[in-house]
Amino acid sequence: MSAKEQTVRTEKLIFACSGSTDVGSIADRVARLLAKDGEGMMSCLSALNNRVPETIRMARLAKKILAIDGCPNECTANCLKRAGLDNFEHLRLEDLDFEKGKCPESNENIASAAAIGSELLA
Repeated sequence: MSAKEQTVRTEKLIFACSGSTDVGSIADRVARLLAKDGEGMMSCLSALNNRVPETIRMARLAKKILAIDGCPNECTANCLKRAGLDNFEHLRLEDLDFEKGKCPESNENIASAAAIGSELLA
């Protein structure tokens, strides 16, 4: 991949919760769908939280960042903030009435959340 292609690819980054509950799984699947559809590049939340220099550098250079959180703990947003990144869009699945422990991991739920994520990345 050329430097230009890498730059274009990383203009929009997506970080997501990948927690152990239904909403964590949905958040992760939404991020993967958005990345697959070319909406942005999914980046590693654990690497961000562990202050991996390349991940921090890419996040600081990104023109847009989407944080996707499954539950009210907002781990994704908090990891971004602790890394010194506060200019991001935030998709909270709880705002879509996805309730932890009561939300089926259906294609419909994933698609509806992804549509909102796409709007936030636009």
